[in-house]
Amino acid sequence: MSAENTAGRQDPLAFYKQAIDHINEGVHVVDRQGRSVVYNRKMTELESMNESDVLGKSLLSVFQFPGGQESTLLQALNTGRPTLNVRQTYFNQSGKKITTINNTYPIVEDGAIIGAIEIANDVTKMERLVRENLLRQRKEGALYTFDSIVGSSEALQRVILHAQRAARTNSSVLVVGETGTGKELFVQGIHQASSRSGGPFISQNCAALPEDLVEGLLFGTTKGAYTGAVERPGLFEQAEGGTLFLDEINSLAMPLQAKLLRALQERSFRRLGDTRERSMNVRILAAMNEHPDDAIDGGRLREDLYYRLGVVTLLLPPLRERPEDILPLARHFIRRYNDLFQMQVEGVSAEVEAFFLAHPWPGNVRELQHTIEGAMNLLIDETVIELEHLPIRRMSRTTRPGGGTARGARGMRQRARTRPQAPGSARTLRRRRP
Repeated sequence: MSAENTAGRQDPLAFYKQAIDHINEGVHVVDRQGRSVVYNRKMTELESMNESDVLGKSLLSVFQFPGGQESTLLQALNTGRPTLNVRQTYFNQSGKKITTINNTYPIVEDGAIIGAIEIANDVTKMERLVRENLLRQRKEGALYTFDSIVGSSEALQRVILHAQRAARTNSSVLVVGETGTGKELFVQGIHQASSRSGGPFISQNCAALPEDLVEGLLFGTTKGAYTGAVERPGLFEQAEGGTLFLDEINSLAMPLQAKLLRALQERSFRRLGDTRERSMNVRILAAMNEHPDDAIDGGRLREDLYYRLGVVTLLLPPLRERPEDILPLARHFIRRYNDLFQMQVEGVSAEVEAFFLAHPWPGNVRELQHTIEGAMNLLIDETVIELEHLPIRRMSRTTRPGGGTARGARGMRQRARTRPQAPGSARTLRRRRP
C-alpha cells in the first residue's frame, strides 16, 4: 500500500489533537449539554486537572464558580454571545483556585448553537510576576517622579511647584499630610529631580522600627556593642551620596530624636558602640501624618528637630479638599489595574461618579485606589464599574426594606468633621520662636 493511501486513511482528528496540544493557550470545548468534548494539554496545566477527569463530564460537576457567577463557557452556550478578555476566578474539584483571562465563543451550525469554545490564558502567574517585579523595583530605589503625581487642582499643583523648587538644593524637607495623600510620591519626586538622583534612595518607616533596635538600624553597629552585635552599616551609611527618607518621624522616641538632631547639625554620627565620628553626605527628607504643632504640643516631636527638618515644609491637601482630582485619579487607577489584571474596564457609571464626589475619602488617594482595585476584582465581563461593585458601599451600607442608606459613609463624614483639621489650605503652620 502506498504512503499516499496510508496518509489519506489517517484520522484527521489525530492531527487536530496534536495541533491544539502544542499551542500555549488553554482550549476547552463543551457540547450543547455542557459536557466537555475538547480539553487540551495547556488547559490541564492551567487547571491542574487530568484530561480523563474532565472529558465527557458536565462542566459544573467538575468546576465550582463562587459568588453566583456563571461560567463564561456556559454563558456563551446559553446566550450565543462571545465574551472577550474576561478575567474569571473559579475552583477545580480539588478546591484549587484558578484565575484565567478568557476569550469565549459560541459554536453555531445551521443557525443553532451546538457548543462553545474557550481560549484561556493564565493570569495567576502573570499577576505574581508583575507584583514581584514591582516589589523588586521598590527595593532598588525611587520609582516615581513628579510626573507620576495625578491631579490638576490648584492646591496640588502649588505643592508640586514648591517641591520642584526644593529639589534644586540639599536642604531638608518635611512633608506633612494625612495618611494616603501621597507623601512618598513627593519625596521620591524630589529625589529624582535633585542632583542626588544617581545616588541611593533609602526609605524607612520609623513606626515599623523596634524601639530597642532603632539606633543601631539608623547609625549602624560595631562588633561587641551588645551581645551578638556585628560590624554593620546603618541607614545613614547606606544612603551615602543619596537621600534618606524617614517616614512617620514623629514616632521616634525623644532620646533618638535628640541623636538624630545632633547628626543633622554636625553632619556626622557614631555607630552604636563606636567612638569614631563618621562624616555623612546624605540629604534627609522626612514625613509625618499630623500637623507639626500638634506633634510638638503632644510631646511626639522635638521642636528643635522640627526646625532642622522643616527647612522646607510641604503641606499636602487631603483628597476631599481637591474634588476635581477624584475622577482623573479614578481613571488613572482603572488604567493601572486594566494592565495588571488584563481587563478592559472603560470607566465608572454616573452613579459611581456622584458617589465618589460626595464621599469624604478619609483614607485619601490610597482609599480611592483600593476602592477601584476591589471593584475590579468583582467584575466578570462588565466594562463599567457600578455601585454594587464598590467594596466601600458593600461594607458600609445597611440594607433596609424599600432601599438602604449608606450609614457607614455618613459615619465617615461625621468622623471627618470631628477629627483635627487636616494640614492644608485652611490651616497654616504657626511659627514658634526658639
